[in-house]
Amino acid sequence: MLDPAQRPDHTRPEDEAEKIFHLVLELTNPEQREAALLELSKRRETFIDLAPILWHSFGTISALLQEIVAIYPLLSPPSLTAQASNRVCNALALLQCVASHPETRTLFLNAHIPLFLYPFLNTISKTRPFEYLRLTSLGVIGALVKVDDPDVINFLLSTEIIPLCLRIMETGSELSKTVATFIVQKILLDETGLAYICATAERFYAVSTVLGNLVGSLVDQPSARLLKHIVRCYLRLSDNPRAREALRQCLPDVLRDATFSACLKDDVTTKRWLTQLLFNITESTQHVQ
Repeated sequence: MLDPAQRPDHTRPEDEAEKIFHLVLELTNPEQREAALLELSKRRETFIDLAPILWHSFGTISALLQEIVAIYPLLSPPSLTAQASNRVCNALALLQCVASHPETRTLFLNAHIPLFLYPFLNTISKTRPFEYLRLTSLGVIGALVKVDDPDVINFLLSTEIIPLCLRIMETGSELSKTVATFIVQKILLDETGLAYICATAERFYAVSTVLGNLVGSLVDQPSARLLKHIVRCYLRLSDNPRAREALRQCLPDVLRDATFSACLKDDVTTKRWLTQLLFNITESTQHVQ
């Protein structure tokens, strides 16, 4: 019986690794880079050590940053083509791989690489190339916050990520709004993040106003996934005493009645969060009285 590694249709691990190393080397050659970006972005899910290879190989991260910086002149006035968007998004997919890996995440943060993505998050054009660019950039930040690392939250709070996410929550596609709201949710779930957003009335109302507008937009176009993140944000805000008092006044009425019953009928978790949220702010009312 043939060993699986000897079968004609099976790529041996060492052959796959050799191919990866070859593609990473091609990233530093401007003429070969576009094809290498495409191939590596396809393989990033299946080759678990890709992130350390990308980070530690000579000139690779610089090549990826060159791809990002090369797009800046196309942002304003908006002139990003689908091909240019696809190419830079392949580079961003590789950076997301680096941001997700435990061995390279801190190095990625310490190099302040997320800041290179902020000009993409700051765009407002609604064309598909720009929407794809924003969504892929949000994916890199989303990969960072997924791991519940206080260093990630502290880094993001020292930058303009919250205003950028709030604007996307107001103007982006449903998918972009969902990822941006997820990022705000993860920041709120961190103690430092909650304290930061509730430290001033301006910050709290900036967040709660956008959440309220989002809820209003879902009345006509419901999205259970987006609503889940919004409710979790509100519930987390209700953990802060001052925010809890404010929510008694500013929590949208449609979250207090049966408006979203049909949307949430199969979502036990979000229904439980919403019940807890309403209990928290009702408890708060009773204490005041």
